[in-house]
Amino acid sequence: MERARASSVLAVDTEFLRDRTYYAKLCLIQLATDDEVVLVDPLRVKDLRALVPLLEDERVMKLFHAGTQDIEIIYRELGCLPHPLFDTQVAATLLGQTQQVGYGALVQSVCGVHLRKADSYTDWSRRPLSESQQRYAADDVVYLPIMYASMKAELEKKGRLEWLADDFAALVDPARFRVDPRERFTHLKRVSQLSPRQLSAAREVAAWREETAQRRNIPRKWVITDEQIVEACKRGARSIDELYMVRGLESGLGCADARQIVKRICIGLDAPEETWPRAAKSSKNEQNVDIEVDLYSALVRLRARENDVAYQTLASRDDLVSIARGHDEDVELLRGWRRELVGEELLKLRSGEIVLGVQDGRLAVLPAR
Repeated sequence: MERARASSVLAVDTEFLRDRTYYAKLCLIQLATDDEVVLVDPLRVKDLRALVPLLEDERVMKLFHAGTQDIEIIYRELGCLPHPLFDTQVAATLLGQTQQVGYGALVQSVCGVHLRKADSYTDWSRRPLSESQQRYAADDVVYLPIMYASMKAELEKKGRLEWLADDFAALVDPARFRVDPRERFTHLKRVSQLSPRQLSAAREVAAWREETAQRRNIPRKWVITDEQIVEACKRGARSIDELYMVRGLESGLGCADARQIVKRICIGLDAPEETWPRAAKSSKNEQNVDIEVDLYSALVRLRARENDVAYQTLASRDDLVSIARGHDEDVELLRGWRRELVGEELLKLRSGEIVLGVQDGRLAVLPAR
């Protein structure tokens, strides 16, 4: 750690398992400076707090690729958030790459190196790690300093480095990692099938499931699946017998848990109507705006292609729907560099100041006549 604090960069990656637990099990930490690669074994090194001063050192740029889960694990294990940071996957979207370009593809593109994928699905909790596993793990960080230098120079040349500030700040926003059990119902599969009263019950059951999964450190679906919650609430199950009519619950759910679920369903069903949640309607097929959204999408694609920016990074469909409906507040597309690149034009297109047409066989933005 002392040697690393003398470096200007620190590449960071983690290997973890999450298929049998609620919280990710940290199995390995990979670190690299410009001239050194270190693998830290958290199964042997029980106290990782020596990492904290380095991860918080403002003089050392922390490098990640698709670092959301790595940062979440660091936050949970060490209680700190790395800063400053640079995520090569996020940065790549402003340099002509797709929104979720993989690490291997980016290494090939920037460094001209083809990485082996033999240990992609290895069990990182087993010891000892083979030489092949160690090489694979080291490869995940050794190229990050090289890519950072290349990408930073290109972004500075294009005047885009500052564009990434908000995206990088969002990666280490503590609110990103807080889970509100009472909001988990909004993520249930098929939740749109439920009425507001049934949603009230689903909110109670989903919150209980979240807290139970956390306490037992097991995956949510091992407690009760999304589909089972929705079906139980749709039936309005007020007894264990009614609950067990849902497929798979009688054989997979103990009586104690069944009683808790029935209790939660009853609480939700009997809650005052003014407390019932309302499901957000999907914006994918909103009436009356599909044609406008398609038109706006054509303009966004044009500007994204011209500027070598990934389309999805520039604009989401929800943003386009909001603009089509005249709801301009809290639309990311209408802020900062996105507004400058295409957001302002979208507003002009909506107001009729400009139109889209075809010139010389290509899509073109034209003044309205």
